[in-house]
Amino acid sequence: MSPTDPDANHNQEHGSTHHHAPLVHKATDTKGYQRTLLLSFVIITAYMIIEAIGGWLTGSLALLSDAGHMLSDSIALGATLLAFKIGEKAATHQKTFGYKRFEILVAGVNGATLVIIALMIFYEAIKRFDTPPEIATQSMLIIATIGMLVNILVAWLMHRGSHSGGHSHAHTDSHSSKHSEAQDNQQPANLNMQSAYLHVLSDLLGSVAAIIAALLMIGFGWVWADAAASVIVALLILVSGYRVVRDSVHILMEGTPKGMHLLDIEQEILSHPEVKKIHDLHVWSITSGLNALSCHVVVDGDMRISQASVLIYELEQRLQTLGINHATIQVESLMHPQTTTHSDALVCDISSFDATNTDSHAGHHH
Repeated sequence: MSPTDPDANHNQEHGSTHHHAPLVHKATDTKGYQRTLLLSFVIITAYMIIEAIGGWLTGSLALLSDAGHMLSDSIALGATLLAFKIGEKAATHQKTFGYKRFEILVAGVNGATLVIIALMIFYEAIKRFDTPPEIATQSMLIIATIGMLVNILVAWLMHRGSHSGGHSHAHTDSHSSKHSEAQDNQQPANLNMQSAYLHVLSDLLGSVAAIIAALLMIGFGWVWADAAASVIVALLILVSGYRVVRDSVHILMEGTPKGMHLLDIEQEILSHPEVKKIHDLHVWSITSGLNALSCHVVVDGDMRISQASVLIYELEQRLQTLGINHATIQVESLMHPQTTTHSDALVCDISSFDATNTDSHAGHHH
């Protein structure tokens, strides 16, 4: 390539654009999650039927609400398992990131069902405070105790599975391998598994509340204890559901991943001696534990494509230590028109984007 070639000069000035970092940190294998979910689904569904019959026979709202919650557990576990299966589908021209985000959609639906269930229990409990029905407390105690043991088993299986079920397949060189252990320790919980786990955990709390209510009715004759226990469980379910919905919406809105700060990322990139400025920085999650970044970095003077490639590779390694697995980095010179007309804002304001503007960087001139 001749140094006097206009195209060569342009390429040297603009650097290497939209270079994609391979997913070297991890491509999560969800087979372990799926085995855990399938076993949990079978156990929960079987006992849900038993508890529903027991709640109907004993007249206990605490048992019926717990059985209804177990039904939502069963649906949630099945939907979560389906989400992992769909998430394994390869990327296509229409779905360039594949179907990984389907897991977040299911997590959001699971969270929303928790909120709905909590509101239904509130409604029924309020009615029962006024007119408490006759309850077969001893049968209620037996069924609730068995339900608690079942939920403890399933919660233990899911807790263990959430820590060992997803394995990371890393393909890094010796330079980046030193960070792998630290990165593994920093990995957030899979939101899809977390939402299903919260379903089971809140159901476990429901069984505990039903046991306490039965004991209070047997020991003190407090017939209102059944409805009171249901209210307490509903509050716990409501909080869990809200948190899952909140986290799901944050990911779907492409918010900055939890635990990450743009200023920290900016400082990490600017610490490279060849980087003078950074702008148009975007960081988001594709799905739980799979974070992406795009940005423009400005260098001083012309830079050949080979030099820009080395710079991008080095930046990718730095970003991987922060938990960012997929990077798209554009290199620009200080004299590039796009740089000289750009503000110093770290985050790009795309609200002024004009689709009719034929400029190659329309909407980024501030």
